[in-house]
Amino acid sequence: MSSSVTTSQPAPAQNSGGSKGVPRLRSRKEHVPGRPKRSVLLTVLTGLILIYTVVPLVWLVISATKTQEGLADSSGLWFSDDFALWDNISETFSYHDGIFVRWLLNTLLYVVLGAGGATLLAILGGYALAKFKFPGKRGVFAVVIGAVAVPGTALAVPTFLMFSKMGLTDTPWAVIIPSLVSPFGLYLMWVFATEAIPNELMEAARIDGAGEIRTFFQVALPLLAPGTVTVLLFTTVATWNNYFLPLIMLKDPDWYPLTLGLDAWNNQAQTIGGDVIFNLVITGSLLTIIPLIAAFLLLQRFWQSGLAAGSVKE
Repeated sequence: MSSSVTTSQPAPAQNSGGSKGVPRLRSRKEHVPGRPKRSVLLTVLTGLILIYTVVPLVWLVISATKTQEGLADSSGLWFSDDFALWDNISETFSYHDGIFVRWLLNTLLYVVLGAGGATLLAILGGYALAKFKFPGKRGVFAVVIGAVAVPGTALAVPTFLMFSKMGLTDTPWAVIIPSLVSPFGLYLMWVFATEAIPNELMEAARIDGAGEIRTFFQVALPLLAPGTVTVLLFTTVATWNNYFLPLIMLKDPDWYPLTLGLDAWNNQAQTIGGDVIFNLVITGSLLTIIPLIAAFLLLQRFWQSGLAAGSVKE
């Protein structure tokens, strides 16, 4: 006859005083998907970068409202007694027979032909390098990467000597033709076209009887819109702010862009008998950056999608 032995485990003693004496584990706050994590260090760094970026712009806007005397008599980050913004703008456009308008039109010419042409060449070249196979493709890739690493100022003097031999210096072509070459834009369109245009879609268009030109314009080009806007913004900013190339290529003030023209106004104060027009230089600088700010604000969503394209692989 077998006997069963029942053993009972002692029940844990409950503390009559509640949770006194029992250590509590600190609960870890779980991250909710879709909600960004907060970082104090990142917030501080972002705030410093914001201050570094915005303060010069604020100074420029405030200083543009001052007269020549007000620039010397008032604080840099506060308004003076006389609000002269509209007078400064009017005088900027009328000073020296309206040469500022001529410089503005020159800059628009360089941007439309130079930056627009560079974007078009980057689209065509990037699409061809991404979707076609041909001998020497690896060599082209090495040349493009090497060209991206070479700064434009290093090529300015050789470019000047070449254009001088051709008799193109002191003409608009001396600024437009070098602006057509954008190695970074070509590389960006190359990478973007590789991911944005499915090969199956191009094969389907060819099977339906579409030629290469029709396939490019009706199938590939709409898919390249975000990358196109991104390259256009980069080339536009580079051409609009170009200073060193026009400085060595142009002598005639009638062909100056805004950057070179405003620098000439600024240097008048250092010449004997020259007009001191710092208020017009500051106002002209403010008018110069307004088109760039407007372009970035209007094309921001295309620009962001173009930069992020290809970063996530499905």
